[in-house]
Amino acid sequence: MHDIIELPAFELESGAVLDPARLAYKTYGELNSARTNAVLFPTWFAGDHTSNEWLIGPGKALDPRTYFIIVPNLFGNGLSSSPSNTPAPHDRSSFPSVTIRDNVRAQHHLITEHFGIERLALVLGCSMGALQTYQWAVSHPDMVERALPFCGAPRTSPHNAVFIESLRATLTLDAAYEGGRYRSQPLGGIRAFARVYAGWGFSQAFYWEETYRQLGFASLEEFLTGFWESNFIDQDANDLLAMLRTWQDADVSTTPGLEGDIERALGSIRAKVLALPAEKDLYFPPEDEMRAVRHIPHGEVRVIPGIWGHLTGGGANPVDAAFIDAAIRHILASPVTLAPART
Repeated sequence: MHDIIELPAFELESGAVLDPARLAYKTYGELNSARTNAVLFPTWFAGDHTSNEWLIGPGKALDPRTYFIIVPNLFGNGLSSSPSNTPAPHDRSSFPSVTIRDNVRAQHHLITEHFGIERLALVLGCSMGALQTYQWAVSHPDMVERALPFCGAPRTSPHNAVFIESLRATLTLDAAYEGGRYRSQPLGGIRAFARVYAGWGFSQAFYWEETYRQLGFASLEEFLTGFWESNFIDQDANDLLAMLRTWQDADVSTTPGLEGDIERALGSIRAKVLALPAEKDLYFPPEDEMRAVRHIPHGEVRVIPGIWGHLTGGGANPVDAAFIDAAIRHILASPVTLAPART
């Protein structure tokens, strides 16, 4: 179960208006009387609030007995406003482009207007959740005390964009896609999409060592169908494409007033930032985070070791999950003094 907040006449950066925009979210725990224990945990590509639950629970760093954890669902994921659930004129392939900042602005309304929260103890997220985490720290530097992006970056790199273009082309070239006005889901395109994704989600070493056997798959083909195809086969094709657009356009330096200056954007972050790239992530590699953190006043990088690639951040490997949980525990225990922004 989840909740929905409606945002009347919500104007996107593209100029299109969703009336209303619908933001789906779920909360865990209780907000304390001082409203100081709030943690924001946005979702990743093709995930929803349940995808984040592996990091939430009694005895974990994100313990709902201590923290009030808010998990907003990404626009386009089928629960928040998406091509699959929005009426005309913004239905299906006519759904407008939505940016990471559009997501953050909707979430800011939820946090401030609905819950009355003025400061966030922590914002964290994986992959597209990390893109949102960075944008939160840039857009609301006086509100975010700590930020923990994992398996992500402050902007989508050109190499990452090439991957996204391959996914888009693979899906839309299915004749059943019919320009986004399909009568039934283009399942052939979605299955092909999943197989392209499979080559990027895990590292070469993961496949060389047949680590997929740890997930219960007896062969590579069984893994491709049982893990990757099953992960996407129930998704709406237009929803997937909408999220890809959001992902590809992500860049904190294009925040209004920053004029495309990435160093200035990162220097404006006042939060304590602990970035956790995965050692063998193919599209958010550690080098991206190492370059970024040099410009963040209170920035630190800890590389998650191992061969699980981008899916290091998915919670399937207990060793990686323990590393991430320990990092969250560490940053939440650290004192906070918001850094002065660099100019």
